[in-house]
Amino acid sequence: HFYKRAIMSTLRQFTCDDLFRFNGINLDPLTEMYGLSFYLQYMARWPEYFMVAESPSGDLMGYIMGKSEGQNENWHGHVTAVTVGPEHRRLGLANQLMEGLEEISDSKNCYFVDLFVRVSNKIAISFYNKLGYTVYRTVLQYYSGEQDEDAYDMRKALTMDVNKKSVVPLDSPVHMEELDY
Repeated sequence: HFYKRAIMSTLRQFTCDDLFRFNGINLDPLTEMYGLSFYLQYMARWPEYFMVAESPSGDLMGYIMGKSEGQNENWHGHVTAVTVGPEHRRLGLANQLMEGLEEISDSKNCYFVDLFVRVSNKIAISFYNKLGYTVYRTVLQYYSGEQDEDAYDMRKALTMDVNKKSVVPLDSPVHMEELDY
């Protein structure tokens, strides 16, 4: 029964109208929230990386936003945010959204896809591991707030990285200012 629900959803490009319809998805405490201008910037610069899962009735079920960045062997796709509404979880939607972003990155000849995740977010880390992502490095105090928190920079090699050099883990953690993306 749940399999049918996942198949019935549509993945499509995020539109301006969706900005007024996705608050229900963003109300998860682990979902990072951004200002309107941030979402608009992604829609303008990397529209192919900003996708939404929509139900047959038109409800937004989840979304992913990302970009491509870097140079030479550091040219990569980046997952800025991926989230699925609580009532639509465990249907394979996040897998579909991630696969879509990976396919776009592969078509742009990226070497890998990366993402940052809170070290305390064990559920997300496990999910990304199942998709083939590994911890490349720890970024100290990446997340700020009442309690600063470290992040894992997780990566998955793509077709261009034949020798999987982009995913060989670093030996020691890095600070935010050392990131060259």
